[in-house]
Amino acid sequence: MASSPFFSSSLLGLVVYMFCSLMAASAGNFYQEFDFTWGNDRAKVLDKGQLLTLSLDRASGSGFKSKNEYLFGKIDMQLKLVPGNSAGTVTAYYFSSLGSTHDEIDFEFLGNLSGDPYIVHTNLFSQGKGNREQQFYLWFDPTANFHTYSVLWNPHNILFSVDGTPIRVFKNLEAKGVPFPKKQPMRIYSSLWNADDWATRGGLIKTDWSQAPFTASYRNFDASNACVWSSGASSCSSKSPSSSNSPWMKHELDSTSQARLRWVQKNYMIYNYCTDTKRFPQGPPPECA
Repeated sequence: MASSPFFSSSLLGLVVYMFCSLMAASAGNFYQEFDFTWGNDRAKVLDKGQLLTLSLDRASGSGFKSKNEYLFGKIDMQLKLVPGNSAGTVTAYYFSSLGSTHDEIDFEFLGNLSGDPYIVHTNLFSQGKGNREQQFYLWFDPTANFHTYSVLWNPHNILFSVDGTPIRVFKNLEAKGVPFPKKQPMRIYSSLWNADDWATRGGLIKTDWSQAPFTASYRNFDASNACVWSSGASSCSSKSPSSSNSPWMKHELDSTSQARLRWVQKNYMIYNYCTDTKRFPQGPPPECA
């Protein structure tokens, strides 16, 4: 007896629904994980906590921060950036502690005119010192679909990745006198704001407010592989970082990942502070060696 087409399509639909429900259940719920920090109703949580949007208009941008602080982890967030003419806008997604000697790990997405590529601006602060900018184009349109932006932070290195492809690594070089973020827990922050005094072509291209509101979207936050810091203690404190069984806590780039990193940096890197002789006429910072 031939199977019913209706039965087959219904069964397929049920399987897809169950898969999507499982994926949603494994992703962080934005109601539970984040608080809005500014922008009033320009920041919204939708789809029962599975989607978050930030908006920018002439009056204000918007932002959020994580309820938890983290000290080491592998943390993923999917973003879909402002589409169309996004010139002048910046979508910032970063980790930061507080104070004048704070640590910080930055992704900033610099908008551009329609058809021109976004710039991914990365930076890293350790004990209050930054000026470690590297900038990249992407090999896809980050406004058409959601893409995963990841930070893997352990005692050995900090790895920036996009859809699983490494774009930047900052190694622990304390032996060379380079401070490394490893003692200050950080929250996750994100904001969408107007930076048309510098963001696009050094400020030459201004924000076109006729295109407002500008909106960036977030989903599938995953901090399941991270150490939550609370009341002066880490959720990973029962295991010394040096002896942790968590693969991410020991992770460093293997030869395949190093090849992918070189591919990105050869083809898509557009600025590297390590090679900026005008900024560093006496030679590059020690971590660049």
